[in-house]
Amino acid sequence: MTASYDIPVVIDRREGPYGEVVLRRHGALLQIIANGCFLMDTSDGRSERLLVDAAYDALDGRPAPSVLIGGLGVGFSLAHAAADPRWGRITVVEREPAIIDWHRDGPLSALSAGALADPRSEIVRTDLVAYVNEISDTYDALCLDIDNGPGWTVTDGNEGLYSKAGLASCARALRPGGVLAVWSAQPSPEFEETLRNAGFQRVRTEQIPVARGVPDVVHLAIGPG
Repeated sequence: MTASYDIPVVIDRREGPYGEVVLRRHGALLQIIANGCFLMDTSDGRSERLLVDAAYDALDGRPAPSVLIGGLGVGFSLAHAAADPRWGRITVVEREPAIIDWHRDGPLSALSAGALADPRSEIVRTDLVAYVNEISDTYDALCLDIDNGPGWTVTDGNEGLYSKAGLASCARALRPGGVLAVWSAQPSPEFEETLRNAGFQRVRTEQIPVARGVPDVVHLAIGPG
């Protein structure tokens, strides 16, 4: 018989602007599920922290750089950036109101309360693809973690972000010499080639070993020009 603590328990389920979003507890872990697709949980966070650290390191000591984090998730990237005093402005773009609520006054607040209280931090509730297409503001770093990777998107509308045109929008949102960092659940040589074709430089991939299966990765590239 399966023990009760091995069975995921739904804490909240909402119909959001892009479909169903679920927060559930599985033992000691909190998990976010979107339209039946597992997105992330609170088990580790190494790859999310690498996403932020690798972006900062690629900026070669630029003072107080600003960072745009695409996707709030369980809050690992935001919390890690806010814990580092070297970062300047920290902007998080999240399109799901439920996820923002779970952080502000729900079960995920234990992970992000300190970061949300940091005066450098702000959350913008909007779609990341539209945001990078429309903003006139620029950042030193873009850290994107809204899908399971360039080839495994949560919604079909996200696919354009990883195309040459979508990457051109990312480049326009970067300051000269700025860095784009993209989290993925698996390596993608095809995405690396698209980055190069879009004019990005110093394209590389850092791997994060996982317990089973292929490693998580962070794709890194310096903006054109």
